[in-house]
Amino acid sequence: MDGGEAPEPPGRGGGRQRSLWKELPILVVVALVLALIIKTFLVQAFSIPSESMQNTLQPGDRVLVDKLTPWFGSKPARGEVVVFHDPADWLGDEGAPHPNAVQKALGFVGLMPAAGERDLIKRVIAVAGDRVECQGTGPVKVNGKPLDEPYVYAGNTPCSADDQGGRFAVTVPKGKIWVMGDHRQNSYDSRYHQNDETRGFVPVGNVVGRAFVVAWPVGRWATLPVPHTFGQPGIHAAAAAGPGALGLAGALPLVLWRRGRRRRDTLPRGRGVLNRR
Repeated sequence: MDGGEAPEPPGRGGGRQRSLWKELPILVVVALVLALIIKTFLVQAFSIPSESMQNTLQPGDRVLVDKLTPWFGSKPARGEVVVFHDPADWLGDEGAPHPNAVQKALGFVGLMPAAGERDLIKRVIAVAGDRVECQGTGPVKVNGKPLDEPYVYAGNTPCSADDQGGRFAVTVPKGKIWVMGDHRQNSYDSRYHQNDETRGFVPVGNVVGRAFVVAWPVGRWATLPVPHTFGQPGIHAAAAAGPGALGLAGALPLVLWRRGRRRRDTLPRGRGVLNRR
């Protein structure tokens, strides 16, 4: 042996660094693809731009929106806070934001709203088939049940005092929802669009998803559950049981009774007696 250094095994030293640099673009592409899949099908972050949902949500809050369950047929439910596309120019002259390059990149992967998006966030008060009404300053009633609304902004009344925002009585059509902001005297919601082409209703197809958590700032982290007032007995009756369902429910006992009677008339008397308990 001449005492020289042994050759370096393959795959060590400089070779490993070159391999890492080659793989880095692939890792970046994979990360972007995964981010886009999550944004499109699973969860997306939205920034709260206004005071219309105070005090539940404050301007500048970031909420995470569940976009997965609608793909499996889940429909917006009473009491949920939902993000939806502007149904008929509700935002009016309020222009879309003009993000810088960093904000555009964050919007591309779902960490901020995408450039040009005109979305709103409100609370679902009534769904298809519901009768929702309010007279004067409240309370809001759904299917005849008054809502106890602790989430309404302190000092606000459940409805506005003016005729347009404080007086309504409508039945929500199929495929639509009725939405209102928690800051009732500072929310341009379903109440104020009854004379528009939407008649104040939001198509279910416009709903992006349900906001389920305040993720930012950290000090305001909180979940967004459905308030208990929407689970009170009887509130679901009008939406769940239409005339056809009620007619079927009423006819079913009569049909069963007639079938039982016909069967007893056709059975031999001995078998009928043996079947009794």
